Amino acid sequence: MCGIVGIHGAGPVNQPLYDALTVLQHRGQDAAGIVTSDGARLSLRKANGLVRDVFQQVHMERLQGHHGIGHVRYPTAGSSSVAEAQPMYVNSPYGIALAHNGNLTNAEALKEAMFRADLRHINTDSDSEILLNVFAHELAQRAKDLPSSPEDIFAAVSAVHERCRGAYAVVMLIMGRGLLAFRDPYGIRPLVFGHRETAGGQETMVASESVALDVLDFSLVRDVAPGEAIFVDLMGQVHTRQCAAAPRCTPCIFEHVYLSRPDSIMDDISVYKARLRMGERLAQRILEAFPEGHDIDVVIPIPETSRTAALPLAYELEVKYREGFTKNRYIGRTFIMPGQQQRRKSVRQKLNAIELEFRGKNVLLVDDSIVRGTTSQQIVEMAREAGAKKVYLASAAPPVRYPNVYGIDMPAPEEFVAHGRTEAEICAVIGADRLFYQRLEDLVACAKEGNPAIEHFECSVFDGHYVTGDVHEAYLVAISVNRSDAAKAERGDGPMRRLDLPEHS
Repeated sequence: MCGIVGIHGAGPVNQPLYDALTVLQHRGQDAAGIVTSDGARLSLRKANGLVRDVFQQVHMERLQGHHGIGHVRYPTAGSSSVAEAQPMYVNSPYGIALAHNGNLTNAEALKEAMFRADLRHINTDSDSEILLNVFAHELAQRAKDLPSSPEDIFAAVSAVHERCRGAYAVVMLIMGRGLLAFRDPYGIRPLVFGHRETAGGQETMVASESVALDVLDFSLVRDVAPGEAIFVDLMGQVHTRQCAAAPRCTPCIFEHVYLSRPDSIMDDISVYKARLRMGERLAQRILEAFPEGHDIDVVIPIPETSRTAALPLAYELEVKYREGFTKNRYIGRTFIMPGQQQRRKSVRQKLNAIELEFRGKNVLLVDDSIVRGTTSQQIVEMAREAGAKKVYLASAAPPVRYPNVYGIDMPAPEEFVAHGRTEAEICAVIGADRLFYQRLEDLVACAKEGNPAIEHFECSVFDGHYVTGDVHEAYLVAISVNRSDAAKAERGDGPMRRLDLPEHS
């Protein structure tokens, strides 16, 4: 999971790109980068760290031009090296910069083909560099006459769809040509675009989430369709083309559970409303478990994503909703921190219980999802230490049992608390009195209600079904080995954390 943005502007785009990346910071805090074009050359700044730390005034002054792309990185493939920070660049043809959100499932085969058939050398372990070189090669094959036409560019995107498998939402800056954006044929990772009118003319923006457009006063036009490409030429004219042979909209359900900001709209679904419905559905699940009436005194969300679901849940259960934890916002997310000891320490640093909300009460804690169970186990302990009589735990998502191969760096499957365990066994490990999971069919219904036209969602972390159809057991084993705590410790990977924003998880 990463955040990407591209802007064709009527004036300098360095500041709008910076502002957009700060809004998308929750999608990646490992590294940040911006590339701009002034028509004569590309200017690049990228480094490890948060947006506010990567870009100082001296860097912003060098990012000249009316066209640009930006990226915030959350590594899912390769390493956390600054060499793999984005945007990435190749100088032929024209000079092309890329920012990518997702993960290619056939990266190794593509890398081999790059070397043997395309005569291109890949310098990093990043699948994003592979994707960039695939597109550059395909464009070079078609751009016999310079400059190439939009038709040549769309033909190159079609070839990318034929060669690449997995999830990819992409923005590209093509020197002397314009801004390109496209989405994989399954639409797994989100991508939207919009316009705003200025004194200098119409400006176009593409971003991972609609909230980035909102903050910069762009009007959302629509989502980029699965398989579709959008090209904005140097004059600002927008060209669109469906470039996939058989596109199918199967967006990632985990975007609605956890990844996206609640004020975003993606695939015509309000993330906020989907999470409200998750709380309502979860309440019905809990009421079914207490046919003679529950004994819950208070509903307390585990900050912060779960707040939206916890409010309607408390209303449906007819019990009080209370904030029972104070959060230190300067500690990152824990489920992707390498090393169990570091995660345990982080949970205690991050949350502190407000004792008066727990003392002598039967408490229902609500979380968006449960991955490793490390956070849940410690929070249950904290609730008991604060004086709770009983501690129930509810998850707005089903048990996470399978690895994500489409851009979310979850741990190895054997490190999931749900791996090989029944719900009763998970409850015992976590230490709760009772544990309630959302049913998968209810979770899907919560999102689908926002857009009934979407027939299927990408739910692989819950059901093990990979929509691209090319994920085999050997691939999953390789992922498991690569993502385990032991492997990360051996590589010396630093912490890879999500940023917790006040208005987001």
